[in-house]
Amino acid sequence: MVTSSHEAMHRIFQQDPGIFARTFTKLGFPLAEPATVSLLTTDVTEIRPLERRLDTLLRIDTASGGSYLLAVEAQGRKDPDKHGSWAYYASYLYAKYRLPPVLLVVCQDAATSRWAQGPIHIGIPEWHCLTVRPFVLGPDNVPAVTTTATAAEDIPLAAFSAITHSHHPQAGTMLTALAEALKKTDDETSAIFTEITELGLGNTPAATIWRDLMAIPTAFFRSETAEKLRDEGREKGREEGRQQGREEGREEGQVRNAVASLLRVLHARGFEVSDELLARIRECQDLDTLGRWLELTVTAKSVDEVFAAAEPQS
Repeated sequence: MVTSSHEAMHRIFQQDPGIFARTFTKLGFPLAEPATVSLLTTDVTEIRPLERRLDTLLRIDTASGGSYLLAVEAQGRKDPDKHGSWAYYASYLYAKYRLPPVLLVVCQDAATSRWAQGPIHIGIPEWHCLTVRPFVLGPDNVPAVTTTATAAEDIPLAAFSAITHSHHPQAGTMLTALAEALKKTDDETSAIFTEITELGLGNTPAATIWRDLMAIPTAFFRSETAEKLRDEGREKGREEGRQQGREEGREEGQVRNAVASLLRVLHARGFEVSDELLARIRECQDLDTLGRWLELTVTAKSVDEVFAAAEPQS
C-alpha cells in the first residue's frame, strides 16, 4: 500500500533533485550538480502484459554536458520481488532512453537500507548476466542535520534528513532545527517543506513532535504580519475596550494551544506526567514559559530535565 510517507520519500527529489548529488558527494561519491532536470513519465510498462511504475523518474543534464536518468524508489520494508523489478527498470530505461540509468532507493530503517544495497545478481552462480547496484540513502548514511544553521544552508536536505531519521533518538532535535530554519525562509519554501516533512514522517511519534513544533509560531510568537494586522485593526477605529477583550481572548486561546501542544509532545516522548506536574502546566499562563518548556521537551532525556532547567534564575 502506498502511504503518504512513501510518497514524500521520493517526491522530495522532484522538488529538489540536487539532494541526490549533494548527499552522495558528502558520502565520497562526487557527482556533478544538475544543471537542468526533466521529470519523465514513471510508467515503465512494455506492451501490456504487466504494469510497472517507478516512484519518480528524472532526467539529469549536468553542466559538463553529460546526462543520466535518476530512478527513485521509496522502500519501506524488505521485498524480494523488488530485486526483479529494479533489474527490469534499469534495463528498460536504458533500452528506451539510451541514457545510463541510476537507481536510487531511499529507506527509513537501517535493515531495509542494508538489504537494498545489493549487489543484485541476475543469472546462474557461475555467470552473472546482469548485476544491479542501487544507490541507497537511509539512516545509516544520510547525515543527521541537528543545528538550525546547518538546516538553513540546505532546507531540502534537512527535510530529507529529518524524514529519513524519523525513528532516531535525536529526531526531535533535527525537527527543531528544521522548524527554526523554515521560520527564516520564504513562505512558499516553508509551506512546501513543512508539508513534505509531515507526509514523510507518517504515523511516527516524530510526526506529533513536528505538528506541535509548526504550531508554535501561531501559539507563542507575535509575528510581524500579526502585528501589522493588529495595527490595521486599531487604525480602523475599533473601540478600545472591545480591542482589549479580543486581545485577552486571543491570549487565552494561545495559552490553551500551548498547554495542549506541550502535553502532546510530553506524551509522544513517553514522559510520565504526574498530577502535580499536570496542575503546574495547566496553571501556567505565561506563553514564554510554556514555549521554553516545549522547546526543552523536544530534546530532553527526562521530564525532570525539562522542568528543572526551565526554572527561572534567581
